[in-house]
Amino acid sequence: MKNILVVGGGGREHAIIMKLAESRHVGKIYCAPGNGGISKYAECFNVGATDIEGILKLAKELKPDMVVVAPDDPLVLGMVDALQAEGFMTFGPKKNAAIIEGSKVFSKDLMKKYNIPTAKYEVFTDSESAIAYIKSEDAYPTVIKADGLALGKGVILAQNEQEAVTAVHEMIDELKFGKSSATVVVEEFLTGPEVSILSFTDGKTVVPMISSMDHKRANDNDEGLNTGGMGTVAPNPYYTDEIAKECMEKIFVPTVNAMNSEGRTFEGCLYFGLMLTPKGPKVIEYNCRFGDPETQVVLPLLDSDLYEIFEAIYNHTLNSLDIKWKTGSCACVVMASGGYPLSYPKGIEIKGLDEKGQIDGCEVYHAGTKFEGEKFLTNGGRVLGITAHGLTLQGALDKAYDGVRKINWDNVHYRKDIGQRALKAVDSDTLHLDYKDDMEDYIEENGVYLRQ
Repeated sequence: MKNILVVGGGGREHAIIMKLAESRHVGKIYCAPGNGGISKYAECFNVGATDIEGILKLAKELKPDMVVVAPDDPLVLGMVDALQAEGFMTFGPKKNAAIIEGSKVFSKDLMKKYNIPTAKYEVFTDSESAIAYIKSEDAYPTVIKADGLALGKGVILAQNEQEAVTAVHEMIDELKFGKSSATVVVEEFLTGPEVSILSFTDGKTVVPMISSMDHKRANDNDEGLNTGGMGTVAPNPYYTDEIAKECMEKIFVPTVNAMNSEGRTFEGCLYFGLMLTPKGPKVIEYNCRFGDPETQVVLPLLDSDLYEIFEAIYNHTLNSLDIKWKTGSCACVVMASGGYPLSYPKGIEIKGLDEKGQIDGCEVYHAGTKFEGEKFLTNGGRVLGITAHGLTLQGALDKAYDGVRKINWDNVHYRKDIGQRALKAVDSDTLHLDYKDDMEDYIEENGVYLRQ
């Protein structure tokens, strides 16, 4: 049996651990730093996810058969390189490939060089030039992105010139996001439904996972502040077989080939954030790892052995696997602390969970919890992801919200409308008609949605 060390401590890592635990190959699972819910399924160690030396020391003590590096920060910092240099089998891209998320300038320039469809953009390191460009384009909303990682918050959607000027000054001159915003990307605003596609790749073969739809805004009706994600559903009904074929030919395979051509072979989970525009699918962003909370609805639908997939990616034998998926839909509702994504208290008792941090009828993925004195306490902004599988999307949503109602703590916050846009698409008789007309109808009826 194989022993696994998983690096990270959120809902994504909990979902990965729960799926790895199903493998006939996996024995002991360790996690660093983990959280309250993860501690019921893996032995946790208080080592930070970005502490490369600390993780190396821990790995040498535990001697795991594989180390799974799940979050973006340690991947971009080169944790996989350091682990492989010490002889450990790993899952996750090396530093020179993780740059596809670590630098938006790199990823945009990669797409331009290899003709991968994306939004028009320019790169700036001084505010004066950026503002001059924005004024010359005179197109609002306009999107302003910090080059580097900024905890999912480094993107500003400016509705007018004044907001754009303020955003540029805050990013470049005031370094609102630290060094990450010393360079910014100014890009056109795209319209259409969004789709998240996680994919397995060993640098030779790319296998897209089931599509999903994220909900970024804090409040119902896609209002309020931007968050790390308030819920997800899978599959995404806007992502038809025809669109999937086009994305494979024009985006997925070309991206993997482009990274190879640049000497940056990507091995791990490559995430494609797509916008289905009236002019066809375009890339909004790449991530170098499993998305969160998308992982919480995609992995429960996986009907193959996750460890075998990870091992095949490491050995560059992904093409030898026949990866299978379950039928039906999955829905995840995120339960957050009141005040998220701004300020919120911690240490509040969570009521309704069993001794494993679970409830009947759902899978509860812990994102921000700790276990203390026989109680689960809140320990973050996004606290729990309540996930359910159903034969239909409506069935999955009903089960997930039934689960949500069984759990409570003081000032809990969650959206009541997760999956409603997807349900409209499921019920639509026009979804599989002409693509361009379909997307234009969508925009007219639903407004526009932008991942930030």
